[in-house]
Amino acid sequence: MSCLYITENGSKVGISGGYFVVECIDGSKQMISKETLESMMVFGNVYLTVPCIKECLKKGISISMFSTGGRYFGRVESTSHINAKRLKQQVYLSDCEEMRIQFSKKIILNKIHNQRVLLNRYARNSTKDISDNIKALKIYEKKIKECVNIEKIMGYEGLSAREYFYALSQLIKEEFKFSGRTKRPPKDPFNSIISFGYTILMYNIMGEIENRGISPYIGFMHKDMERHPTLASDLLEEWRAVIVDATAMSLIQGNELDINEFQKDEGTGAVIISKKGIRVFINKLENKLQSRMNYLEYLQSPVSFRKAIWWQVSKLISCIDEGNFEDYAPLRIR
Repeated sequence: MSCLYITENGSKVGISGGYFVVECIDGSKQMISKETLESMMVFGNVYLTVPCIKECLKKGISISMFSTGGRYFGRVESTSHINAKRLKQQVYLSDCEEMRIQFSKKIILNKIHNQRVLLNRYARNSTKDISDNIKALKIYEKKIKECVNIEKIMGYEGLSAREYFYALSQLIKEEFKFSGRTKRPPKDPFNSIISFGYTILMYNIMGEIENRGISPYIGFMHKDMERHPTLASDLLEEWRAVIVDATAMSLIQGNELDINEFQKDEGTGAVIISKKGIRVFINKLENKLQSRMNYLEYLQSPVSFRKAIWWQVSKLISCIDEGNFEDYAPLRIR
């Protein structure tokens, strides 16, 4: 299964036989089989025909709408998958502190473990010493294991994130150096690109959640906020570093993305990635999602990262149906 990204203003998406057809203003066309498409990400002014929208609704293919620069607007989606019984169980678990702690510890502990592994990989090609940051992450992992409430878990998660991003800032190419995590707005090129990546990945996850009959707005770890898909945000924590951060670092360290593809908006202070930069990042991100790995302990053979997300949402659904998160095993890289 695949995701179709449409980034060219003026493009048109229609239906022809068993294919979705993307027509660009330069006359070029791309055809994608209906049977292989899982979702669409539409950036800027793109025309979707009525037959195209109907086919997406019929097949459960979600359509996410973004501005040219990546600001999220909303989604077109089918309601055929809603499961009232499962939704009630989801709400019940979201109000159960014991279950929320169980879920949060699993996600955050594995997130920090994955961050440590990635930092050690990057450090092999650098002369910078980040050993103190690695030690701090190990300490926070131990602290989280002892936590008895969500607030303390998320507090240590915030401290570990600070150590992780400080270490990354030491390892990244000189022209991309940054001072910690900034968002809304991102104030440097690295934060700009990972914020964009997190947005894309979260709405990929959101589509998987909705296709299983539960709500992306009822989470277990983050605090509920109006119009924010809390559960998608919860599950995003498992994948941030492994997919988005790794993709961004690969582009930058491999000289695939130039610093000149970023500009600062003097009015807001936001650093904005160019259209070309967006295309380069999306291609790299999709290649990452299609690449195969074997980091899920309950699978016997390698799967793509995209399929792994599908499996993890399926595992979450099983846990919700069972009424506990004991069997949920987050992605853990080596």
